[in-house]
Parts: sequence; C-alpha cells; structure tokens
Amino acid sequence: MNGTYWIKHSVLAVVVAVALAAPAQAATPDAWITTKTKLSLLTTEGVSGTAIHVDTILGKVTLHGKVPSADEKEKAESIARKIDGVLEVRNLLQVVTPERKKAVQLSDDALKQRVEKALQDDVSLKESSISVKSVNKGVVLLSGTAKTLSAHLRAVETVAWVPGVGRVASRDGGGWPGARVCPW
Repeated sequence: MNGTYWIKHSVLAVVVAVALAAPAQAATPDAWITTKTKLSLLTTEGVSGTAIHVDTILGKVTLHGKVPSADEKEKAESIARKIDGVLEVRNLLQVVTPERKKAVQLSDDALKQRVEKALQDDVSLKESSISVKSVNKGVVLLSGTAKTLSAHLRAVETVAWVPGVGRVASRDGGGWPGARVCPW
C-alpha cells in the first residue's frame, strides 16, 4: 500500500511539474484583435479602411473587401500581422481599379460640420468626449477621450463613412477605458 501511494504521488508530481513548466499564455480575445486591426486600418494613410472588412477566429484574421491597388492589399496585410495576438492573416482582398469618378471636393469647413454632426448624432458615443480638432484636404483629426476601445473604433468608423472624408487621423492612448483619442 505504501508503494502504490508513493507511485501515485510521484506520477502526480511529474504531471504538475510538466504543466507548470509549459508557458501559460492567455489568448488575446478575437473581438479585441478585430477592433485593433480595424482601427489600425482606418487610421493608416494609404489604406481604404472602410472598404476592408476584418473577421477573427481563434487569432486568425481574415481580410476581405475591395481595394484599389496591390500595394494597398499588401499594406493592409502587413498592418494586420503587426497586431498583438494575431496568429495568421488570410488576405482575401480583391484589387479593383477605381473607375474614374468626378470627385466632389467639399470645403474643409463644410466637411468639419458634417463630421461633427455625425459624431453628435451617434448615440453610442454620448459617454465619450470626442471632437474634430481639424480637417485638412479630407483628412480629419480627432481629439478628446473615448470611454472604451469600442467607442474609439465607433468614432473612427462613423467619421470615415462621412462623404468627403479621405482619412481619419487618430491615435489611441493605450490604456482603456478612458484613453485619449489623440494625446495632445
């Protein structure tokens, strides 16, 4: 009896030692990876963030949608690979050359008013304090504080969808909740 007791506890000790020796890594949540990837795409110059859709399953990111060039397709994939927690990127983006369209240039002042209205009308942003710092040739610079990372993403997406917006400039402050949208 004393011999089997010793064997059982020795086996248990070996199992525990092996389990503790293995690195304990907590997987990054897929929703966080998707949000950070989308936010990075939306705020990177030269990437049509609103045209790129992001899905994440078990750390594997899939990019899909249409972009105007092969360079943009590669840039989007590169951005996605740099996000913490991304294990793999599947790039299903289609390169579709843009048809020549007569661009309607909005004045920066008119665009700023449209963006401010879009932010004000978004009920999900009521608890955040996000404003338009400036607009320059279609590039919108946000400032203020987002209550959550999701609110930050929502603000950038809301602004990006306003007709005439070419790009949204925003930097997260790194700590959530209450991180600054633009730390200046």
